[in-house]
Amino acid sequence: MTMAPDRVRTRLPEISTRAWEHPADRTALVALRSLSGFDTVLRALSGLLRERQHRLMYLATAVRVDDRQFRTLHQLRADCVGVLDAQTTPEMFVLQDPSVNAFTIGMDKPFIVLTTGLLELMDAEELRFVVGHELGHALSGHAVYRTMLMHLMRLSASVGWMPVGGWALRAIVAALMEWSRKSELSGDRAGLLCCQDVEASVRVHMKTAGGAWLHEMNHGAFLDQADDYLRSGDLRDGVLKLLNLELQSHPFSVLRAAELRRWIQSGEYERVLGGSYPRRDQDKNARISEEVKDATRHYRESFDQSEDLLVRTVRDLGRDVGSAVNTVGHEVGRTVSDLGKRFDDWRKN
Repeated sequence: MTMAPDRVRTRLPEISTRAWEHPADRTALVALRSLSGFDTVLRALSGLLRERQHRLMYLATAVRVDDRQFRTLHQLRADCVGVLDAQTTPEMFVLQDPSVNAFTIGMDKPFIVLTTGLLELMDAEELRFVVGHELGHALSGHAVYRTMLMHLMRLSASVGWMPVGGWALRAIVAALMEWSRKSELSGDRAGLLCCQDVEASVRVHMKTAGGAWLHEMNHGAFLDQADDYLRSGDLRDGVLKLLNLELQSHPFSVLRAAELRRWIQSGEYERVLGGSYPRRDQDKNARISEEVKDATRHYRESFDQSEDLLVRTVRDLGRDVGSAVNTVGHEVGRTVSDLGKRFDDWRKN
């Protein structure tokens, strides 16, 4: 693996993580950061993410990246840290594993792990995007919510048989899964800001979807797939799309590339490179209410613009939303009442 000829990349001094965080991701993180001591309590209660134990494991079984080992990755990491003006440099390890993967572990001192399968698949500029993606996770502190998600998934498996509690817990898990998918979109934006190469960012998703045969793939055709996915199908396909995503912590590769394209087309990417972005010293003034509005606006715009037949049908039904809400509310109320009566009868017997 050799480094591509370097070029000047725009540095982003004092940039806040809010600049690249997806609205839904940013809302959750701003709320979390406002709860003083919450992450400390979570760490104290959690035996799942044994950070020190994991680091020792990788220290013993993987190769630590530095100026003597995997120097190319060491330089890529330094470049990404410089572009995002990160105040710390996370450790990085290369793990012998044929699967294509990269992940970030840890709350206090996050570190990045890249597999050899990933290194063998990507070129230097594509790896710059991947390293920037993982650095974005580390700087945003995504490990806190990921730990919560792991806990709740474990809990939902053990109490899933409970009629009411199980439903409520599944709803929370589904919401956190949705957050997890949006946090990956945040990471992709951080990766693009680091590499500042749109073609390379799309190639990463093309390779994770189709492997090393990049010469047999086409950038435009790959993005057309996302348009076909979003437009095509009947009501049954709309439901199947929701079911396919239900327990996915990551968005699908084709859709990630399309979402990154959407962010670029919105003009936000160019605005950030032009210096128009939130600074870290403004983070303490970030208000949850404003972030909620941004997230709501994003989902509303996605809903209004969607070509999916299921979404269009729901949107059309929404023209008579008052009647629809009353009908649905009546049906839900009657169903819950029936369940309550059955439960009482079962208990008496």
